[in-house]
Amino acid sequence: MKKIRIGKAAMGGGEPFVLIAGPCVIEDEGRTMEIARQLKKMTDELGIFFIFKASYDKANRTSLDAYRGPGFGKGLEILKKVKERIGIPVLSDVHRFEEIGEAAAVLDVVQVPAFLCRQTDFIIEVARKAKVVNVKKGQFLAPWDMSHIIRKVVSTGNDNLLITERGTTFGYNNLVSDFRSLSILRSLGYPVAYDATHSVQLPGGAGDASGGEREMVPGLSRAAVAVGVDALFMEVHPRPEEALCDGPNSLELGALPELLRVLKAIDGIVKGGMKA
Repeated sequence: MKKIRIGKAAMGGGEPFVLIAGPCVIEDEGRTMEIARQLKKMTDELGIFFIFKASYDKANRTSLDAYRGPGFGKGLEILKKVKERIGIPVLSDVHRFEEIGEAAAVLDVVQVPAFLCRQTDFIIEVARKAKVVNVKKGQFLAPWDMSHIIRKVVSTGNDNLLITERGTTFGYNNLVSDFRSLSILRSLGYPVAYDATHSVQLPGGAGDASGGEREMVPGLSRAAVAVGVDALFMEVHPRPEEALCDGPNSLELGALPELLRVLKAIDGIVKGGMKA
């Protein structure tokens, strides 16, 4: 498997898992900086490499009236401050062609949203500009379908690629995680992340918003690490019930340290076994 480098860390090829975490969307600068600081402190204490994630514009909300974020200019400015002042890599998603170049100049990882993962021209433009590309596997795709998307990315000469599993559509307003998918995706030769919080989302399940089952996040995270994923993707918030986006499927920030301790122990056993 290819290893990719993000900042000072390597991802893939049997390296310890990387945590990609943060709020679903930037709510304000102060809260965003505080969440980033707390996450860095937790992960530093546990020796887990950390990438901060937050969206500056959630373009695919259920309702027209849903909060989308501060927008491209202000949001990217906040992410740049997180990167420079706290000293951590940052990830965010792009939804429009005209944002790609400026976003890629700030972001360490540029994410292609699940709903855009089959848009050939968009993927190629992201791959041309980004240092590292994270492609969310669409809820509507089989894992082996990602081989075609990988080919689109690497056709640009950029093979710094991460694939993220975020659950598969199963009937109305529901997603399921098939853990065979993680092994199949890893067999394609690039690092794989498991999105533990979007996988418990209930899309549109709350009528004018998505619901979620955050109580399922710890168990699914443990299962994914046991499979041997290269990264875990989680949305966290100090008070999920007050979050402006994806609160029902976000993990409470205070619950994260104990879960990370368990996940690190599982990862050590599994990756140790892989190297034996």
